[in-house]
Amino acid sequence: MALSEIVHHRRVTFPETDASGIVHFSNFFKYVEEAEHALWRAAGLTISGRDPSIGFPRVAASFEYRKPLRFEDEFDVHLSVAAKTAKTIRYSAVLRKDGEVLAEGSLTIICVRRQAGEPLRARDIPADISDRFEVADGSKLSGRTS
Repeated sequence: MALSEIVHHRRVTFPETDASGIVHFSNFFKYVEEAEHALWRAAGLTISGRDPSIGFPRVAASFEYRKPLRFEDEFDVHLSVAAKTAKTIRYSAVLRKDGEVLAEGSLTIICVRRQAGEPLRARDIPADISDRFEVADGSKLSGRTS
């Protein structure tokens, strides 16, 4: 069965905060990446697979911040597969604390062929990986209320 989304629960650790006591903005990207890895594990895979000839670098990432996170806050990363092509997967992420939207973002990865001495080249995602993921129902992706 293909997966389309996951909810990854997390607690803010002290080193993730800045001098003002809130989570540094760059950590939101790390939280999304943790959720992505949890999604792949739930699909029975690892993003750093056993085949060293393929990889999944990030080609786009963005966030819009609404409310801060602070040390010891518990929150959820709602990660969904927003789009999938032959070569890419784009995720949509909504971070929530107690149901309230803190931030929304996206992350796009591309499948590449890695060969020693050559530049990375885009390639199709292998079927045994691609078949494990499907695009989520769009009505669940946004943290915005209508």
